[in-house]
Amino acid sequence: MSRYRRSGPRLHRHCETCYSRRCKASIEVSVSCMVINCRLLCGASFHMCKEDEHSLLCPNEKVPCLNAHYGCPFTMCRSRLAKHLEVCPASVVCCSMEWIRWPLENPDAPLYTNLLKELHEQESLDLSMALRDQKHLCARLKMRRCFPELMEEQEEEPAPVEEYDDEDGAVGKEIVCNGIHINGLGDSGGGLVNGPACEKALKDDVVLNGPVDKEKYNLFEKMFSMEMGGCKQAEAKVEASKAKEKTGEKSSSKGSSKSQGASVEPEKKEANVSPVDTTKTGLAPWQDGVLERLGQEVKPREFNMYVVHHGRMLIAFGQMDACTPRERDFVYGSLEPIPVQTLHSTYKAPTSYRQKRIQLREFNARVLTEHKCVGTSDLDLPEKDGGEMDEMFSTLLCYAETEIRGHKISETVPTDGLYIDIATQTYNFTTAPFKYNATLTDITEGRDLKLHVDLDTETVTLRHNKSTSTFTFMCGHFFRRDEIASHFKNVHLDIQSGLSGWFEQRCPLAYLGCTFSQRRLQPSTQRAKVSYNQDLSIFTLTPEVPVSLMSDSQTVSLKACVKYEDSLSNLPFEVLCHIASYLDSFTLSQLALVSRLFRDICATFLQERGMVGFKWCKKSYSHGGARWKPTKVWEFSTLFSKVGNWCIGDAPSMAEHLKHCPFYQTELKTKPFALASMFDEKGKERQNLVSLFMGHK
Repeated sequence: MSRYRRSGPRLHRHCETCYSRRCKASIEVSVSCMVINCRLLCGASFHMCKEDEHSLLCPNEKVPCLNAHYGCPFTMCRSRLAKHLEVCPASVVCCSMEWIRWPLENPDAPLYTNLLKELHEQESLDLSMALRDQKHLCARLKMRRCFPELMEEQEEEPAPVEEYDDEDGAVGKEIVCNGIHINGLGDSGGGLVNGPACEKALKDDVVLNGPVDKEKYNLFEKMFSMEMGGCKQAEAKVEASKAKEKTGEKSSSKGSSKSQGASVEPEKKEANVSPVDTTKTGLAPWQDGVLERLGQEVKPREFNMYVVHHGRMLIAFGQMDACTPRERDFVYGSLEPIPVQTLHSTYKAPTSYRQKRIQLREFNARVLTEHKCVGTSDLDLPEKDGGEMDEMFSTLLCYAETEIRGHKISETVPTDGLYIDIATQTYNFTTAPFKYNATLTDITEGRDLKLHVDLDTETVTLRHNKSTSTFTFMCGHFFRRDEIASHFKNVHLDIQSGLSGWFEQRCPLAYLGCTFSQRRLQPSTQRAKVSYNQDLSIFTLTPEVPVSLMSDSQTVSLKACVKYEDSLSNLPFEVLCHIASYLDSFTLSQLALVSRLFRDICATFLQERGMVGFKWCKKSYSHGGARWKPTKVWEFSTLFSKVGNWCIGDAPSMAEHLKHCPFYQTELKTKPFALASMFDEKGKERQNLVSLFMGHK
């Protein structure tokens, strides 16, 4: 372990094992040194030669932040590192809050149609958030997954040959040398190139395709150099033995090609050829008897590794079978029967829980059927019902189904484990055929806006299984570690979870088409308005300035100043910094976009209020290659001012709206009518409180 120690002066012989603060050993050269106290006043005492080691543990030593590689610029005492991580600008957390939405069964309902008509007149939080989720959903849904038969054929372009610099290595065509693929010029016939032919191909590749990866080439040559030498010697001995055995008969053709041939292919030998001596041949995969020889010379582990690495070549040269022949397949012998024990129970499942079979086993009682091709025209539907379909509705339906069906022209489905049904589904889209990489956003671009997802959301944690018929959305915003708690509480727990009637309340007659809604809650400390920004996908908090604080004269003078002169920018830089210190992170990010002056003012709060992270950019080179490189970026989060408590505002009651709601129509009854449950099954009047009291009179 001595080679892992720090480079520096070696400890003295006595000091290396001395840990006493009151050591009184005499000071001798190369034996011991004096005891000193820590220069940073941490209270530690040690021998002088251990000062470098103590600096690695001293709590008062100035060290960079643990996230220095991620962009944190702070340097502090080692004892403050843990406390600093809570406010470290590089300690960034991604909000993983998820929610689900159900697709709408009837997008043309009166409520959704009226909401979209009044979209610019009133801003409702649930509608704005639903439109944002629908926009992101359409951008990620590919038409190719649901309707592969309606896609255009993709033009197959030849992949460009990418060449990189010396750091990445050269990449060219492919060559097979000694049974191993090498980056170079390959044989068009798919054979293997050996010996001088391989070297010639490599030389030609240097001329045609530039530099070759010589390290890989040398590695492959080193692996098979011994096998090639053994191969040549074995071939020479086999030829010599055949020449001696010739007695006038024609000898069979040689079993292996020469080493300088264009390719090496195994040839079939006749029965009269003497078997090859497996004890004197090499270990190359193309040598006869290599597996028998390896089984005797090497261990089973090495034998298995050889088969794993050279299995494809052994199969190609006929040394081993690709699959076990039928005659050598394993056959079960005499097996003793195992007695089956049946457990009887008195419990009987209720009839309502029994699954009804789709088809019965009584074939005589089945209705005779025949295979016949039918179409939509056979249904005798009017033209309006058999016309074009809505791409948005059909695509969301296919994605939302529990088992995606109907997205193919013909789909075979096993039913009940016995029968097979063939389902046919066709679609008639005006925009078909679609491009290969088309998304739902590309198909519906330029059309009238429609709402296809539900206004209400449901929250499901990552530990629970989500329903397959819903669509999942995630927050995905980044915050500092000291901001994530405030964001989760105010945005997800307080606002988002209460949009279905608590934070924002809709008219009870919304199902009839009424679009009225009001916000019931507001911050308890100051009047503010909550709004939703679809471009940034965030909730914002805008304070409301009371009218009593601004008179008419002040309003006119303020408008005049804004029109002719920017009075705020004329304030001293220190005053502007003091004003900006009261703003939240989201307001600082928007203020930095006003002018260069305010950008410099907001930059002074980056280390204290901002966060730093990596922004990955793809860098392309002139030779066609590309590489992703990170860049450190400072920015502010989208967090608004922290709201500790919410209170019910001064909004009027919903009963005030119902007095003049156009969808609230009263029905006056002038004739008497019987209430529910006044008569029994036989038509006799039941006894009630009125008849009970009247009977005692």
